[in-house]
Amino acid sequence: MIREEYPHPIVLGSGSPRRKSLLAELGYTFTIRTSDVDETPPPHLDGRGIAEYLAKHKADHIQTSPEEVLITSDTVVWQNGESLAKPADKEEATEMLIKLSGNTHEVITGVCLRHDGHHHVFSDVTTVTFKKLDVNDIEYYIDTFKPYDKAGAYGIQEWIGMIGIESIEGSYFNVVGLPVQRLDEALRSLVH
Repeated sequence: MIREEYPHPIVLGSGSPRRKSLLAELGYTFTIRTSDVDETPPPHLDGRGIAEYLAKHKADHIQTSPEEVLITSDTVVWQNGESLAKPADKEEATEMLIKLSGNTHEVITGVCLRHDGHHHVFSDVTTVTFKKLDVNDIEYYIDTFKPYDKAGAYGIQEWIGMIGIESIEGSYFNVVGLPVQRLDEALRSLVH
């Protein structure tokens, strides 16, 4: 199937430039529709639960027609039973990167596809290990890249990912913001 000929109009329910770029690189044509929602999850959820809950919660706040396919998602950085959300300021970003430094964490992206009143929710998990980061490198990264729109205060595709990540197990694109291989499979399944 040629993605430009996908039979349903696709709506990306995200203002993330990374998600927009990834979906475009998959070859799909889409529009963007966003809404402001409270991204505070229920307290009892683990990382996967948070990512899936927020993906569906976002979908529930965006209007679409029955023929449209809505894609919403949320990425969670999960370490030692704690979610590292988007940092509010430089101090919080520094604290997060110090926690991640020299340690392994999970990046979980939850995705919700809604079409014709039905929701399909799934998530993908990537394990990421950072080398021990120098405090000067952390400060340079935050000052230069201002990662305040990124869970865990980092973008794997940015400088800190290039110099600081020792290994990943799983999908690189999941860490960027969308598990594109699984998303493509899910979109294709809607037409079969």
